Amino acid sequence: MDTTRQQKISRLVQKELSEIFRRETAKTRGTLVTVSSVRVSPDLSVANVRLSIFPSENAQAIIDNINASERSVRHQLAQQVRYQLRRCPELKFHIDDSLDYIDHIDELLNKDKPKDEPETKD
Repeated sequence: MDTTRQQKISRLVQKELSEIFRRETAKTRGTLVTVSSVRVSPDLSVANVRLSIFPSENAQAIIDNINASERSVRHQLAQQVRYQLRRCPELKFHIDDSLDYIDHIDELLNKDKPKDEPETKD
């Protein structure tokens, strides 16, 4: 359970990172990076950021690229939140594959459903 301070910092980091990624992905046409969630550690030193990437075929390459440039992303974030936070948390980026998982479950459920069978109302 997160404290109120952790929740406020998580929302602030999510909002600012979303804006940073929106500006950066505007340069690369056809790729969309969304910040799904941010969880800040109790000591406020580490932020685990879950990114949803579309199209998901390039997700691992994009995450690797973002992790390689983590220092510059953290610097940009620190510039944005310098008046709200004393120290900018260390960023750890992870892929949020929940949408792919949902699509896979829907696909499996629809595969077992016969197409010619009429719907019955009980």
